[in-house]
Amino acid sequence: MKKIVLSIILFCSALASFANHITGGEMSYTYIGMSGSNYQYLVTLKLYRNHFAPPGAALLDDDASIAVYNNEGNAFVENHIAPRLRIENLILGSPSPCITNPPTVWYEVGYYEVIISLPAATKGYTVTYQRCCRITGINNIVGSKDVGATYAAVIPGNDLLSTAPQNNSAHFVGADTVIICAGNPFTYSFAAYDDDNDSLSYTFCSAYRGGSPGNAKPEPPDGPPYDAIPYSASFNSSAPMGSGVSLSSATGLITGLAPKEGIYCVTVCVTEYRNGVPLATQRKDLQIKIADCTLAAASLNPQYISCDGFTLTYFNLSNSPLINSYSWDFGVTTLTDDTSNIARPSFTYADTGVYKLKLVTNRGQLCSDSAEATVRVFPGFFPGFISTGICITKTTSFTDTTKTKYGFVDSWKWNFGETTVTDDTSRLQNPSYVYPGIGVKNAMLIVTNSKGCIDTTYKEINIIDKPPITVLPKDTLICITDAVQLQAISTGIYSWTPPLNIINANTATPTVSPTTTTWYYVDVDEEGCKNRDSARVRVVDHVTLKALSDSTICLGDDAQLNAATDGLHFQWQPSAYVNDATLINPIATPTATTVFQVTATIGSCSATDGVTIKTVPYPGANAGSDVSICYNTSARLTGSYTGAAFSWSPASTLNNPLVINPVASPFFTTSYILTVTDNIGCPKPGRDTVVVTVLPKVNAYAGRDTAVVVGQPLQFNASGGSIYTWSPPTGLSSINIANPIGIYESAIDSIRYKVIVTDEAGCSDSASVKVKVFITKPQVFVPTAFSPNGDGNNDLIRPIAVGIKQIDYFRIYNRWGQLVFSTTSNGQGWDGTIKGVLQATNTYVWVVHAVDYTGKTFFRKGTVTLIR
Repeated sequence: MKKIVLSIILFCSALASFANHITGGEMSYTYIGMSGSNYQYLVTLKLYRNHFAPPGAALLDDDASIAVYNNEGNAFVENHIAPRLRIENLILGSPSPCITNPPTVWYEVGYYEVIISLPAATKGYTVTYQRCCRITGINNIVGSKDVGATYAAVIPGNDLLSTAPQNNSAHFVGADTVIICAGNPFTYSFAAYDDDNDSLSYTFCSAYRGGSPGNAKPEPPDGPPYDAIPYSASFNSSAPMGSGVSLSSATGLITGLAPKEGIYCVTVCVTEYRNGVPLATQRKDLQIKIADCTLAAASLNPQYISCDGFTLTYFNLSNSPLINSYSWDFGVTTLTDDTSNIARPSFTYADTGVYKLKLVTNRGQLCSDSAEATVRVFPGFFPGFISTGICITKTTSFTDTTKTKYGFVDSWKWNFGETTVTDDTSRLQNPSYVYPGIGVKNAMLIVTNSKGCIDTTYKEINIIDKPPITVLPKDTLICITDAVQLQAISTGIYSWTPPLNIINANTATPTVSPTTTTWYYVDVDEEGCKNRDSARVRVVDHVTLKALSDSTICLGDDAQLNAATDGLHFQWQPSAYVNDATLINPIATPTATTVFQVTATIGSCSATDGVTIKTVPYPGANAGSDVSICYNTSARLTGSYTGAAFSWSPASTLNNPLVINPVASPFFTTSYILTVTDNIGCPKPGRDTVVVTVLPKVNAYAGRDTAVVVGQPLQFNASGGSIYTWSPPTGLSSINIANPIGIYESAIDSIRYKVIVTDEAGCSDSASVKVKVFITKPQVFVPTAFSPNGDGNNDLIRPIAVGIKQIDYFRIYNRWGQLVFSTTSNGQGWDGTIKGVLQATNTYVWVVHAVDYTGKTFFRKGTVTLIR
C-alpha cells in the first residue's frame, strides 16, 4: 500500500517587518571532551530563512550572540559570538503529480557553531540565542509580527548523575521540506537521535518569546525563565494546530487532520532519560504552513468502532479532485457483495464482530492508492455513574453503572472536576474523592470495554459547606384545636426542637399542634455536614373577616369581590356568578342585584360576611340603520336614545350634532357614534354606531373632441357606469347605449353631445364631446409655418386629420434629406429641435401617408417654414 505524506514547513521564528527573514531554528550541542577540569561542548545553532521572503527582508546574520547561564539562580556566565559557517539550500524537487496546487518549497539554512568550556555545575547550564521577530499572519499567535523567538539547549548538572555533564543533546532529524494540504490527513516526524543512547520522550510545548522590535538581536541574550508566545483563541502549547492533531510521546510523530490553510507555530520538546532520570530537554521551534492543496490518496481512520448500532458510513479523508473512482470492501468474509463504488457508502453489518475495511481509489489508473482499517461492531454500550456525598472535606463516593451487551468493561478514567488541583483523577472502577473546595464540579468518566468501545459521560456535582435544607410550610396559621404537618426537604439525620406538642420529631415530616404561636427548628446532619432551618406556626382561636363595602355596577359588567381577613381558605356564594369561588378576590358577573356571602376558615375555625352588588342598566343608544349614499350627497341619520343626554361623533361632517337626527355629508365612508349618558346609577355611557357608506364617484367619459367629414360614420365610446343617456339625438344611431354611431349631413357645422352616466347604485355624472363636421373629402391639414418660441401659440407643426381612420406616418425632412421628425399619431407634432438642439429658420418638407374611413390610401406632401 502506497502512502504519500503531505506537509509544508515554514519554521516559526520569522523577524518583524524590518528583518522578517528567520523561519525557524533549533540549538544542540555535542560533548567533545575535557580541557583541564572543564567540559567542552560544540554548540550548533541552526537558523532557517525562507528563500521567498518579501523584498527588503534581511539575509541570515553573519554571526550569532550565544550566552551561557547557570541554572542555579539563572546567573549570567559568559557570552560568545558564533560565526556563520555555511548556508545550505533545502529545495523540494518535483512534487508528486497526485498533488493538486503544490507549493514551491525552498529554504536557506544557516549553521553557527562555537566551542564553549564550562566546569561542572550542580544544576547545569542553559545555552541560549534570541532574535526578533516572527512574520505577520501566523494563525495561532496574537500579533506575530512583534513576537520574537528564543532557541536554547540545557546542559545537565552533576546533581542528577555524576556523568550528566558528559552529555550529548538530542538532535532532531526530521525532513524540513514536506507538504501538508489543508483538510487532509498528514504525518510529520519530529524524531530525534541521541549519541548517548538515552531514552527519548516527546511532548508539545510552548514556543518562547525573545528579542523585540526595539532590540532585535540582543547581545547578550536574556537568561531564563522565558515567556511563552501569546497563543490565539482555540490554540495553546499542547494543541498548537487544534484538537485534531496529536503527537506520539514515544516516536515524535505528529499525526492528524490538517487545519485550515495558514501558518502555525509548533514547538516540540524532547526529554532525555538516563537510567530513568530525566537529564535535559531540547526543543525544536517550527512554523508549519498548511497549503491550499489536495492529495489523491486513499486515507482512512485507523479504526472504526460502532457501539450504538450496526450501520456505519464511510468516506475518504482525502478530498482531492484527482480521485474519480472508489472501490470499497466492508470486510465480511462470508459475503461477496459487501462492496460499493460510491464516494460515501453506508453499510449495515448483520452481526457483531471485527472486520477489515479496505478502500482502493483510482483502481488501475494514475494516482491509485489503497488503505485499510479495522471495524469493530459491538452495539449496546451505555456508560454511566452515580455519586453520593456533597459536603466539603467529606468523602464523595462514585459508583460506575456502565452496561455493555458485548464483552466486559475493562477500564475507567475518572476526572472529578476539581480545577484547583491536578491529582483529582482515578483509574478505579468505584473511587471516592474528598473535594477541597465548594462549587459545581463537572465530574467525568471515560470508560472502555473489551471490544474496543470507548465513551465519555459527565455529571455536575454541587459541593457545599452545609447540606441544603428547606422547610415547608415556612409560615403557617392553624386554629387552636388543629394540628399541621411540617416537611423538611434535605438528606441526613433530622432533629426538631422544641419538643412541645410534636410527633415524629426525628423525621423529615413531624406533626405539631401548639396552643400558642411557636417557632420550630430542624437540624440536619449529613455525615457531619450540618445545617438548620425553621418554620413558624401561628395559632388563633377565631377567624377575622370583613367583606368590602356594597357597590353599584352597570348591568353586564364585572365586579371585583374582596375581604379583609386572616383566613386561609374561602368559599363565596352564590358560586355560579364568580369565576373561582375559592379565591379571596374572585371576579363576579351578576345578572341582577345580588348579595354575595363569603366564608373564611382556618382549620376548624370559620367566619361569614356578605356584600351587595347592585346592577343598573346601561343607557340606551340606537344610531339607526347603516346607509349608502352617492358621492358628494347627504343622508339623514335616524337615531334614538334612552337616557339624560346624547352626542354624535365625528361632528365635522354633520349639519347639527346636537339633534338626534342630523344630516351627514361625509367625503368618504364614515362610522358615526351615538353616545348616551344617564344619571340613574350606571357611570358608563351607552354607545351605538351607524355606518354611512360613500359610494365611489361616477367618472363619466364621452370621449375626446373630434372631427369628421360629411357622411363619415363616427363611433362613440362612453364609459364610467352601466346606464347611458345621450342628448341631443341628432345623427345618433341610439341615445341609450354607451357606443352609438353618428353620421352627419352638410347642414351641420358642429355639434356638442352630453351623456349622463348612471351606475348600478343609481349614482350619476355627465360628460360632453364636440364633433366638428367638414364639408370636404378625407384630408390631413398641415400648416405652412410655425414659430416654436415657447409662447404657447403655434409652437408645434403637426397633422390635423379629418375623415382619416389611421395615419401610417407623418414625416419631416430638412433640405439635405435628413429625417428630423416622424409620428403615427394624429395631433402629435415637431417642436423644431433635433436631439434637443434648436434649429434655425428654414424650410422643411413634410409627407403624410394615411388610410381614410372608407379604407382608401391617402398620401400628401408639402413644405413648412420654421420661423425664429
